[in-house]
Amino acid sequence: MTQDDIDASKAPLIDHLIELRGRLIKSLIAIAIAFVVCFYFASDIFNILVVPYERAAGETRSIELIYTAPQEYFFTQLKLALFGALFLAFPVLASQIYMFVAPGLYKNERGAFLPFLVATPILFLIGACLVYFVVMPLAMNFFLAMEQEGGAGQASIQLLPRVSEYLGLIMVLIFAFGIVFQLPVVLTLLARAGMTNAADLKRKRKYAVVIAFIMAAVLTPPDPISQISLAVPALLLYEISIIAVRYVERSKAAAETDEAS
Repeated sequence: MTQDDIDASKAPLIDHLIELRGRLIKSLIAIAIAFVVCFYFASDIFNILVVPYERAAGETRSIELIYTAPQEYFFTQLKLALFGALFLAFPVLASQIYMFVAPGLYKNERGAFLPFLVATPILFLIGACLVYFVVMPLAMNFFLAMEQEGGAGQASIQLLPRVSEYLGLIMVLIFAFGIVFQLPVVLTLLARAGMTNAADLKRKRKYAVVIAFIMAAVLTPPDPISQISLAVPALLLYEISIIAVRYVERSKAAAETDEAS
């Protein structure tokens, strides 16, 4: 390689780095703006996240959450604001990723890549809704069932969760379900890249069952409700992924047939 070739290859790399920096700056600005907005409404957002706890406890019981350090609730609001900011700013992040990658793709590849960017937040939102409306109330019912009223020979045992611990629990569940619900997107992308196929996924179904329950044990609290609630949707999503991969294979075969004819 001559010096002229080396010099010619530097300019495109520098241009890409400059563009990447601009995309990152725009993404960070979007996250910062969303962070400020979410921090302003942090208490309201937290009250919304407490609704599954209220549903599990029932209307007759007053909900009490505590914080045991002066700065605990403030840092909880910061975490909550960052959590909301990443969620709100995702459309901007996805658009910046697409605009950075799109120039290096062919026209048909752009059309194939764009649906995955749209499907990612939708699947994440479905996973978050499953946590909010189903999993979290069931989990809190399980934890509340361990309370003890007290009396003769019995101590009074009541659940008084800390604000940081409750927020940590529901955030972990939302992220865990949101990530697992990306399984069809990941496997379909791998199929388009030729790294897997429907027959291979069928052969590895038994391993998927084991991995699903291991992931559920690692990503969720150590209660059977949360773990089963994550493992079962993961297995259903795996089956949906096999159908999606089969559809991709048929589409590719049809496209190759058209090109050959």
